[in-house]
Amino acid sequence: MKIFISEIEDVAKTAMVAHGARAWQAGEVAKAVARAEAFGNVICGLYYLESYCTQLKSGRVDGQVDPIITRPKRGQVIADARYGFAQPAFSRGLEQAVQAARENGTATLAVAHAHTCTSLGFFTEQIAAAGLIGIGFTNASSVVAPPNGKMAVIGTNPISMSIPDGGMHWDFSTSAVALGKITMAKAAGEKIPLGWAVNEDGKPTTDPDAALKGTLVSAGGYKGWGFGLMAEVLAAGMTGSVNSLDVSGLKLPNGKPHDLGQFYILIEPGEDFGARLSRIAQAIAEQDGTRIPGQNRQPMTEINVPDALWLASCSLAGG
Repeated sequence: MKIFISEIEDVAKTAMVAHGARAWQAGEVAKAVARAEAFGNVICGLYYLESYCTQLKSGRVDGQVDPIITRPKRGQVIADARYGFAQPAFSRGLEQAVQAARENGTATLAVAHAHTCTSLGFFTEQIAAAGLIGIGFTNASSVVAPPNGKMAVIGTNPISMSIPDGGMHWDFSTSAVALGKITMAKAAGEKIPLGWAVNEDGKPTTDPDAALKGTLVSAGGYKGWGFGLMAEVLAAGMTGSVNSLDVSGLKLPNGKPHDLGQFYILIEPGEDFGARLSRIAQAIAEQDGTRIPGQNRQPMTEINVPDALWLASCSLAGG
């Protein structure tokens, strides 16, 4: 059925409040849910709402806690989510991080001890909206094995980058695919392409069930593995949060808080930045069928939502 993005945001917020979150924390997460749906990122949208609500009830995520923001050094801002959602912590820390970047040319914002942030690009695009280049990293529960291995060590570990004025925006998992695409394939009774995952014996598989019992693989083999490790080091090591190895499944209803980290780099563009970017953009535009990632992206105001998903979401909201 056709649903307005504004309705999705309202229902998501109402559902989380009904399951124990305070209004402002729920509102920040609901913005991320709606934004994901507006750009067709269904995995990070309503698909996650039931998990948020279930884990609010079980206490795996604290929807009442206020983040603590500190600035121990001129170019360093830390937002301690205190086992709450990532979105409120980022929201509270962003203003100081932007100020620090404008004062120093660069700054970092570390979001520590947080629930999964789902769409990382939701955060870097806010940095770009403030006129700065934003680069973000996060980790997740371990589902990716090293090349030639069969035991998961790191998460899907996304990286995102956004440039002001729509100059560029990309957000991707360093794994060959997001874990949600495999769970969705299993639910639909569909096979997955070779190159997404290996089974318990470390052999490539097209069976989503075997993939879920095995591990994902990195995008681009050992090159993607390096990017995944970089995200791991920054997201865990620079925030004091846990390694992917120490996080159980992100959607499990019970258990320890996720305690994940996100690490953002904020950069003030130099005087020649626009000219250099335009030079690249022109060369790309001269080739048919090519574009800069994120170029001309426009959010939808109304989308098709599967009936069962919308009814379940409304039920969570008490509707």
